Amino acid sequence: MLEYLPVSVWATITGLVPEPIGADFPWLSLSIFFPILGSLLVPFIPDDGEGKQVRWYALGIALVTFLITVGAYLKGYDPSEQGLQLSEKVDWLPGLGLVWAVGADGMSMPLILLTSFITALAVLAAWPVSFKPKLFFFLILAMDGGQIAVFAVQDMLLFFLAWELELLPVYLLLAIWGGKKRQYAATKFIIYTAGSSLFILLAALAMGFFGGGSPNFEFTHLANQDFGSGFQLLCYAGLLIAFGVKLPVVPLHTWLPDAHGEATAPVHMLLAGILLKMGGYALLRFNAQLLPLAHAQFAPLLIVLGVVNIIYAALTSFAQRNLKRKIAYSSISHMGFVLIGIGSFSSLGTSGAMLQMISHGLIGASLFFLVGATYDRTRTLQLDEMGGVGQKMRIMFALWTVCSLASLALPGMSGFVSELMVFTGFVTDEVYTLPFRIVIAGLAAIGVILTPIYLLSMLREIFFGKENVEFLSNRELVDAEPREIYVISSLLVPIIGIGLYPRLMTETYTASIDGLVQRDMAAIEIVNQTTKDSSSAKKFYLSNSSAPAM
Repeated sequence: MLEYLPVSVWATITGLVPEPIGADFPWLSLSIFFPILGSLLVPFIPDDGEGKQVRWYALGIALVTFLITVGAYLKGYDPSEQGLQLSEKVDWLPGLGLVWAVGADGMSMPLILLTSFITALAVLAAWPVSFKPKLFFFLILAMDGGQIAVFAVQDMLLFFLAWELELLPVYLLLAIWGGKKRQYAATKFIIYTAGSSLFILLAALAMGFFGGGSPNFEFTHLANQDFGSGFQLLCYAGLLIAFGVKLPVVPLHTWLPDAHGEATAPVHMLLAGILLKMGGYALLRFNAQLLPLAHAQFAPLLIVLGVVNIIYAALTSFAQRNLKRKIAYSSISHMGFVLIGIGSFSSLGTSGAMLQMISHGLIGASLFFLVGATYDRTRTLQLDEMGGVGQKMRIMFALWTVCSLASLALPGMSGFVSELMVFTGFVTDEVYTLPFRIVIAGLAAIGVILTPIYLLSMLREIFFGKENVEFLSNRELVDAEPREIYVISSLLVPIIGIGLYPRLMTETYTASIDGLVQRDMAAIEIVNQTTKDSSSAKKFYLSNSSAPAM
C-alpha cells in the first residue's frame, strides 16, 4: 500500500523517496504461490458448514491474484518486446537439471491474465455451493496457481509438473460435485489427460538430455539446440497427441462432452475458459517454437484437423438434445480455428489463433455459466422439456442472446475478429498452394454457417418453443439475479471491447507472434532446401548410374 502513497506525502513522513515496484519484483512467482498458499489456509477458516465465510475468503484470494497479474502486466511487461520478460530463475534441483524458471512473453501474458480473471468469476459463480464448500474452494484456488504456472514456467520439466498439478483438482471437482454420471466422466478425464501426459514427460526427457552432458530443460536452451529433423518429428508427434487431448482435437475429444455434461457451472467456466487454452498455448510454445523443422512438415495436418474439428463438432452439436453437450461440441468446433491459425505461416493467421483462444475463453465461460444458471431454475438439461420460458425469464433470455451472438461471431464481438483474422491470414499464406487454401477455407466456412443455425435454434427451443404447460406450472422460474448479471457483464465487457477495438489485445502479443512466425518461416526454407538438394542428388545419381547389362 505504501507504494501508492503520493511521493510528496511519503517523503514528508520518512524523508525518503521510495523506489517503485517494477519488473524486478517476483510478480509471476507471487501469482502462482499466493493462491496455492491461500488454499492451504482454507481448512482453518471458521465456517458454519454452508460456506458463507469460506466463499468470501476464496473470492478475496482470487481477486488479489487477479490484481497481482494485472500488476505484472502494468509494471513489468512491455508489449513491444518479443523476448522473455518478468524472468525469475532459482536453482531447484541442479543435479536433475530442474530450476524454478518463470517468465512471460506475448504468448503467455494474455493467458495468465485470462486465467486469473476467469478463476475470480468462477469463485463468484460458485456462490451457491454448500456441499463440502471448504474442499470445493480449496481445489479452485489450487487450480488457479497451477494453471497460471502452466503459462508462466520456462522449464519443460517444471511445465510437466504444473500440467499434472491441475489434473487432481479437476478430477475431484467432477467426481464429487458432478451429475449422475460424474464417476464415469471424472475417470475418463483422468485416463485421457494423465495418459497423454506421458508423452510430455518423454519428450521433455529426450530434449533435456539431448547432446549429452548435464540435463537442461529451460525453454531458452532448448530453442537453441540443433535438434535433427527426425528427432523433432518424433517429439512433435508425441506432443501433438498430448496437447491434442487437451485442446481437444478430434478424435481425442470424447472426454470433453462427458466432463461438461456432468460438471457444475464454475467447473464449466474453468474447463472452457482455461483448460482448453492450455492445449493451444502448448502447441504454440513447444510444437511451433521449439520444434520448427517438424512444425514445417506437420502444419498441413494441423489445418486438416482444424477443419475436421469445425465441421464434425458443429454437425454433432446439431444432434445434441442435452444443453451442456450441445455447448461442449460448440467449444470443440471453435477450437478448430485455433488449429488452423497455428498451422498457418502468416503473422495474421497465428495472431488470430491467439485471439481466438482468448475470445473463446471469455465466450465459453459465459455460455457455460448461463447453462448452469438455467439448470438451477429448470432442473433439466433436455431441450425437449424446455420451451416458452422467455416470458418469465426475460433478463436471462437477453443474456443468453448476447452471449450466443458472441459465439456465432457477430461483428462487433471478439469472436468475429479472431475468426476473420484466422481466415484472412490463412488464405493469404503463400506457403500453401492456392487450391489447398481454397478447399480449406471453403470447408471451414461451413462451420461459420452451421454455428448460428444451431445456436439460434437452441435459443428458440428454450425461450420461444412450444410451451410445456406441466413444466412451467411445476417450476417457479426466477429471472437473473444481480450476481449472475454481474458475472455475465464482466465477461461481456472484454468480449465487446476486443470486438470493437482488437488492438486492445493484439498489441500485447504481436511482437512475440512475429518472432515465432519468422522462426517457422526460416524452418520452411531449410526444409524446402533440404528437399531440393535431396531431389537434385537423386536425379544426379540416376543420370550417372550405368544401365544394367543385357
